[in-house]
Order: sequence, then C-alpha cells, then structure tokens
Amino acid sequence: MTYSKQKLTEEKVFKDPVHRYIHVTDQVIWDLINAKEFQRLRRIKQLGTTNLVFHGAEHSRFNHSLGVYEVVRRIIENGFQGRPEWDESERLLVLCAALLHDLGHGPFSHAFEHVFDLDHEQFTQAILTGDTEVHAILSRVRENFAEDVAAVIAKKYPNKQVISLISSQIDADRMDYLLRDAYYTGVSYGQFDMERILRVMRPKDNQVVIKQSGMHAVEHYIMSRYQMYWQVYFHPVSRSAEAILTKALHRAKDLYATGYQFEYAPRHLENFFNQTFSLGEYIDLDEGIVMMYLHEWTKEKDAILSDLSGRFIHRKLFQYVDYDPYKDKQKYADLRLLFQEAGIEPTYYLVMDSSSDLPYDYYRSGKEGERVPIQLLQTDGTLKELSSQSDIVDAISGKRRSDSKMYFPQEVLEARRGEEVIEKIWSLLQLDATN
Repeated sequence: MTYSKQKLTEEKVFKDPVHRYIHVTDQVIWDLINAKEFQRLRRIKQLGTTNLVFHGAEHSRFNHSLGVYEVVRRIIENGFQGRPEWDESERLLVLCAALLHDLGHGPFSHAFEHVFDLDHEQFTQAILTGDTEVHAILSRVRENFAEDVAAVIAKKYPNKQVISLISSQIDADRMDYLLRDAYYTGVSYGQFDMERILRVMRPKDNQVVIKQSGMHAVEHYIMSRYQMYWQVYFHPVSRSAEAILTKALHRAKDLYATGYQFEYAPRHLENFFNQTFSLGEYIDLDEGIVMMYLHEWTKEKDAILSDLSGRFIHRKLFQYVDYDPYKDKQKYADLRLLFQEAGIEPTYYLVMDSSSDLPYDYYRSGKEGERVPIQLLQTDGTLKELSSQSDIVDAISGKRRSDSKMYFPQEVLEARRGEEVIEKIWSLLQLDATN
C-alpha cells in the first residue's frame, strides 16, 4: 500500500472542547502532527495579546490547526464524498493544507511580523518546501506533493474548490477560529450553527456553495464574525498590549543597531535584528523565548526598553482616545512635538493604531480586494449570490468599518499635572473623552 493511502491500525482521537472529537485515520496526517514544526504551534498562542483582556484566551495555533483539519474532514465526509463534482483524489491534499495552513506563524504573530517585516504565509510555504520534517513527510506521498500543499495555501492551486475549503468567505479556517476563540474568550458573539452549515455545503462548478435552505445559518455565521471582530479581535485594550509589545521589540532592534550592549544579550534575536536569520532559526523561535527576553529586559539600563518590557510583562497598558487619521493629522504632529518637549519619546509612547473589517463582499469588477461571493444553490440547480437573497447580508455587504485609536501612557501625564507642556498635551488628547 502506498504511503498516501496508508491508514493507522487504530484511529487516533483528540478530545476537543469545540468539536468534541478530532479524528485521525491517515498515517500521513498523524506523522505531520508529530513533526517538530507542527508541534511548535503549541508554543504560539492563537490570539496573541488577547489573553491580557480575555484571560481564558490561552489556546494555541496547534488547537486551531487541528480544528480546521477536522472541519474540512467533516465537510468532505458529510457533503462531498461520492458527488461527481468532487474529485476524491484531492482529499489528502486538502486535509494536509487545512492542518498546515498556519505553520509559518511567528511568536505573537502580527506584532512580530510588523517589527521584522515578515509574512507568515511565506514562511508557511518555506516550511512546506524547505529542509524540514514536514517537507520530508509530504514528499513521501508523491513528488511535488509539498509544493501542491503550498500552492493551496498560497491560493494558486488550479482546483478552486480545494482552495475555497481553506480560504474563502465561509471556510473551515474561519468557522473554527470563530467558535474556538468565542469558547476560550468566554463570549457568545462567535457562536453559530456550524453543523447546519456543514450539512448544506456542496461542491459545484469548481467552487463550494451553500444550499438555499442553509441561508439563515450563513446569515448567523456572518453576523457572528462581524461581532467577534469588533468585540474581541479589535478590542482596544488588546491593541494597547500589542502596541507596547511592538514598541518594545522596536526599541530592542533600534538599540541593537546602535551597538548598545545589552545586560542580557538577545542571542536568539540578533539575526532577526540584522535580517540574516535562517529558516531553522525562525522555526526555533517561539513565544516562550520572546517572553524570556522581555522579562530580562525589564532590568535593562535603557529606560525605554526596561519600561516598555515591564509594561507588557506586568500589564501596565497605555490608555487610548478615539482618533480620526484624516481629520486629526495636525493634532498628531502637534502632540509629537509636545511629547518631545516634555521629554516623553513619541516614537515609543504616542501610538496610532487603526483596525478595519469588511464582513462580507461580493465580486465587483475592477474593485480592489475583490472577493469571491458566497453562492446559494437553488432547488433548480442555479446559483444566486447571498446578498441578493438575504436582506441582512445585503445591509452590510461591501461596507468597511474602521476604528482608530491613539495610545499613550496616561499615568505619566497624570503624575506631571500642572506643567504647562503637559496641560497642552492633556487638552489636545481631550482625556475626558477617554473610554
């Protein structure tokens, strides 16, 4: 029996709080789960700094990756298997892509990427195709299998059905992280009837569609996603923590560039500071290592690095006010000058942050960021785009919502009340409007 068809002598089952059980029968999948690059995901949190707001959000990308695999497995077995529109030979490919889609995430994901100008999707593809345990396992399936998995994740694989199961407006990735993140944060916003959606998903015309009878379940899913983004993912306090983490890493990077002698040398990060790191060094890095450095940097003689690291470690976060990046450009410039005059370095202590989300959109020719729509399969076999059938979805379709905040150390300003420059800062920030 070829490796691609080899089954485990006994099914492996993971107990999961979201899906109850995650089932593994393929030897390939079991071997990938046990590869060191996949095990590393246990040491990368799914929600970065969100645990500083929702204390239960300690779950990892390992949890989530297993969950996405399980959702895809159920879609195939419950709605696709045996249908002429589905190519069964793609089964193992899409299961591997589901399992490995987040393989390239670094510690604290987006904050780390921002500081070092990285792209986790590129590193996912590099791990899949490079000198890794994962690549060795995938290569045993067949020649170029690893490259095909990478192509699915890069959205370049010829079979669009396979891609849409992993990445679309209603895919296994989103369905798992909404339910999983809602569970671990303790909120109810992300709940929706996934079982119903899985039962009405069908392969058709090189895409994945939803039976008309499942429209209301999809409406619920889209509104749940909308609420999760604004109540959890874009929570301003979590963004404050991420801003501090980003600034602490930036400060360490800036100090390294000047030849600063660290009390605790950042040996694991030096090659990231100078952009000479290898794939192996990237894989070796996890959140435990970054946290170790942040903890040690609280004792550094550089006051800014010590303060920022301590703020993150001990959750002494920045306060925030609403900020309009279009109307308040001059205010920000004025504040930077006032911060400098007050001896508060604005590069690290005055932070603008904007978040935006487009909950649902449909194909609009010539528009930037076109999205493949969710199609509803009618009883006569025709397809109709979701927002044309749903008043709820039509109401939010194509509408991007944005939110901008300005972050700063309010307690520092409070301690210096009465100073003329501080009073000017206080007035410009309109601190009485602080949330």
